[in-house]
Amino acid sequence: MTASLSLSQARRIALAAQGLAKARPAGPVTSRAVGRTFARLQLVQIDSVNVVARSHYLPFFSRLGNYDPLILQSMASRKPRKMMEYWAHEASFIRPEHFHDLLIWQKRAWVGAGRLDPAVRQDMEDRILMALTAGPPMTASELTAELGHEEDPERDNWGWNWNIVKRVLEHLFEEGRISAASRTSQFERKYTLISRVVPDAQPIDVDAEASLDRLMDAAAQAHGIGTVRCFSDYFRTPLKAGAASVQRLVRAGRLERVKVRGWDRETFQHVAATLPRKATGRALLSPFDSLVFERRRLEELFGFHYRIEIYTPAAKRRFGYYVLPFLLGEAIVARVDLKADRASRQLLVRSAFGELNAPADTAVELAAELRLMATWLGLQEVVVWPVGDLARAVSEALAKDGVVPGEQLQSDSPLRGEPGNVALVSPVD
Repeated sequence: MTASLSLSQARRIALAAQGLAKARPAGPVTSRAVGRTFARLQLVQIDSVNVVARSHYLPFFSRLGNYDPLILQSMASRKPRKMMEYWAHEASFIRPEHFHDLLIWQKRAWVGAGRLDPAVRQDMEDRILMALTAGPPMTASELTAELGHEEDPERDNWGWNWNIVKRVLEHLFEEGRISAASRTSQFERKYTLISRVVPDAQPIDVDAEASLDRLMDAAAQAHGIGTVRCFSDYFRTPLKAGAASVQRLVRAGRLERVKVRGWDRETFQHVAATLPRKATGRALLSPFDSLVFERRRLEELFGFHYRIEIYTPAAKRRFGYYVLPFLLGEAIVARVDLKADRASRQLLVRSAFGELNAPADTAVELAAELRLMATWLGLQEVVVWPVGDLARAVSEALAKDGVVPGEQLQSDSPLRGEPGNVALVSPVD
C-alpha cells in the first residue's frame, strides 16, 4: 500500500534531508560538522558570481551559521580530499567517491576543444600533460605563459574568451584526466593531474547502470522525497535512464512510492529519509542552494515561485539582482536582494519582500539572520534600502538591537572581510 503524506510532512522530510529542519547547534562549528553537512548534500554548486560570497560557501552558512570557510578550502585541497571539482549540477564540488560514476554520465559537448584541429589539440594535450607532470599545479594563465600561446582567443557563444590552452584544459578536465588542485584568491583553478587528486584515478570498468543507480540513490537521499525529474536534475543525469534507475532502486528497497496529497506526479521517498515532528530551522538560501535546484518541486513544496534575475535587465527585475529566499520553520516566508559591499564594509539589503501569509515574526527573524550573515562576512553594518513591503519592518527590527559584537575571522579567510562590530544602519525613511 502506498503511504500518503500531507504537504507539511513532505516539506519536513525534504528539509530534514537537506539539513535545514533544525536550529543550528550552539558553539563553534567544527570541521567534522562541515564534513557531515557536505556528505549530506552530496554536492555544492560552484559559480563565479561573488555578490555576497562564493556560491559554494553559502550552503554551509545556511546550515551551520558562522563557520570558517578555510575548512572548505582544506577539504578540497589537502589529502585525503573530502571534496573535488567536477561536472555534476553544473560545475560542482562533489564527493570523490562519485567521480568515476559521473565520468560515465557527464558529457558536456560544449566544453573544451571539440572544434580544434585534432593535430593541434593532441599537441597541446601532450604539452599540457607534460608541464603538469613535471611541475606544480598551474592556472590556465600560467600554462599559457609557459607554453607560449598568447594568441587572441576565439569568442564562443557564451562570450567567454578562451584561448587554445584553456579550451584543451577544459577538455582534459571533462575527460577526467586532470583536475583542480585548488583555487587562487581570484578563483582561478590550479590544474594538476587527476592522479594527484583522486588516488584511484586509473580508468576502471564501471557498469553504467550500477553507476547511475549510485548517483540516483545519493540524489534521492539528499532530497528525502521527490520525483524522477528531481533526482535526475541533482547530478544532471538523463531523465529516461533515471526513470529506469528509480524502478531498480524501488525493487532494491532503496526507494518507496508515496502519495503527497495535492500532487499529481509519481513521488518517491528514500528509505533513509526522516520525518521530524516540527521544522525549526532558519536560513537565507543561496540562489544556487540545492534546496532550490528544481523550481517546480520548490513551488509544489513551498508555494514559492523563484527565478534568478541576474541576467534579467534591471528595469525588468521583480525582486532584484541577487535574491535569497528566507526559510523560517517549514515555510519560505520572504526574499531579499543582498550585496556584500566590502569597500564600505556593509551588507546591503537592496530589497525585502514578504510572502503571502508570512508570520508576524518574519521581520524580526530575518533581521537576526542578516546580523549573523554580516558577522560571518566580517562586515560592520547592515543597511536596508527602502524597497519592498518588508523593508521598513526589517529596518525597525535591526534598529531595536543597536550594535552587536562581531566575531573574529581568520585574516586569510576567503571571505576577505575584517572583524569588527556589526552596526545596524537602516535608511528606510
